Amino acid sequence: MTRSIPDGDVRPLGDRAFLIGVADPASGRALGRVLEARLADAGAVEVVCGFATVMVSLVDPDLEPGAVLAVTEDVLAHGAARRTVAGRGERGRVVTVPCAFDGPDLEAVATRAGCSPDEVVALMTGKALTVAVVGFSPGFAYLDGLPDPLHAVPRHDRARPVVPAGSVALAGGHAAVYPTASPGGWQLVGRTGFPLFSTERPPYAVLRPGDWVRFTEAGAGDPLHPAPVRVPDWSPPAAARCVLEVVAPGLRAVVQDGGRRGVAALGVPNAAPADGISFALANRLVGNAAGSGTLELTGGGALLRCLAACHVAAVGAAPALRLDGTAEQAGQVLPMLSGQKLEVGRLQRGCRTYLSVAGGLLGPEVFASSASDELTGLGAGPVRPGARLHAGPWTPPLADHLLAGAATEVEGGGEPVELRVVPGPHPEQFEPDALARLAGTVFRVLPHSNRVGIRLRAEGRVPNLRSGRRGTDELDSQGVVTGAVQVPPDQDPVVLLPDHATLGGYPVLAVVASADHGRLGQCAPGTGVRFVPVDLAAAHDAAGSLRRGLERAVVGHYPLAVD
Repeated sequence: MTRSIPDGDVRPLGDRAFLIGVADPASGRALGRVLEARLADAGAVEVVCGFATVMVSLVDPDLEPGAVLAVTEDVLAHGAARRTVAGRGERGRVVTVPCAFDGPDLEAVATRAGCSPDEVVALMTGKALTVAVVGFSPGFAYLDGLPDPLHAVPRHDRARPVVPAGSVALAGGHAAVYPTASPGGWQLVGRTGFPLFSTERPPYAVLRPGDWVRFTEAGAGDPLHPAPVRVPDWSPPAAARCVLEVVAPGLRAVVQDGGRRGVAALGVPNAAPADGISFALANRLVGNAAGSGTLELTGGGALLRCLAACHVAAVGAAPALRLDGTAEQAGQVLPMLSGQKLEVGRLQRGCRTYLSVAGGLLGPEVFASSASDELTGLGAGPVRPGARLHAGPWTPPLADHLLAGAATEVEGGGEPVELRVVPGPHPEQFEPDALARLAGTVFRVLPHSNRVGIRLRAEGRVPNLRSGRRGTDELDSQGVVTGAVQVPPDQDPVVLLPDHATLGGYPVLAVVASADHGRLGQCAPGTGVRFVPVDLAAAHDAAGSLRRGLERAVVGHYPLAVD
């Protein structure tokens, strides 16, 4: 595993986050605690510790990156020696995890390690391993201390779309257990039913940094299939209104709100809307508070029946709307009466639209959010035909409509969608002109893309971005953000979306500017994508221009008569 950032270096990770190099996981945890304390009053930030980095990500859009960076640099200037000392001497528990060693990659791992499968099992069970870092997915613990023969086991060049929950895995000199089903590139050598994560009670993640894990061979009574993470029971509050019935959800429909905050260090994704611009505008049209629940509709084809009089708005991707068969405009407040049907047809300029209801959609909450997370399955998940949607109470006034061009819309099959990017934090991992090569290539979004990330394939010749010695290096796993352009060894870039894992081990060549995250979230399979490099100053200016534009985008007052 290659160390990516020298100890003490601070490198931008897009225009809303940065990475700090540290000496080791213990030093990172100590620095993380200091930063969380110092930044507690500054606003919403996420602090995520990796093996040799600490990531600070600005969640609150009103936070100024310069102010947060100044606090960080002050901590580094005055506390480097203390944080190294503070990270020592942690004492953890010993946790025994029974496993069946029958994974699909066991034979390949044995060959790579130069031994037999039985010897791999003996090496795995011969000593306790240390929990170095927790992250990637909820409760996912990176285990240090593997015997030397297993240190050479690499990640797969291409990650599996789904790794079953409970899979025992190796990669990059570490072992781990996947607590929930998720994509993953590690080598699978076994399985266990030992529960590692729960949403029901603190500390949520069973394993903590500094704990010890001892694998044993499972006996007759040991469970080998973990119970799924439970969605809490939910009943609508007394003031809620049952407003809509989902007759047909279309390709995919999920309730999304402002997402989960403050839990990335546990491996829990943010799970915010894929297109936060259209989401915010939809809520503002109907007078909702920022971050209120909406229905994120992917691909069109949804049909909803009104159960109680309400006001709705559909924003994003220019959907074809029909209310009881009559065409209506997107981006404006629509009154609905009981029994009326709203059809959200073809999405003409993108792949996601957001349907807001005055009062905000409600649902079961996990970590104070009703968002649904495609990576780990947290939240209620896709709505089914017959589902009934509840909204909270509302009070006028409502807005009326959006200014033309305010919502996020992209061309589907014509000119490539242009996404501005800033240089990533790992230039040493790429060829000197890799960013120029990336910018000089048109990519297509592959079919197996989703809310975790969009996978890209170059049109024509694939550019050599990681050629030479760096082509197969694996990094120390570290915090990642929405918009990060990761480049695996197969050279097909992956651009992360809000349901991404909280840690990643592939190098990041570039990061999509936050001002273009809405356009990124509208890139459907088959869409052409072109990256346009800009510097940090330009990215910050674009973010400021976007915020000012959104303040002016919602206009008018809907003509309501209120008793």
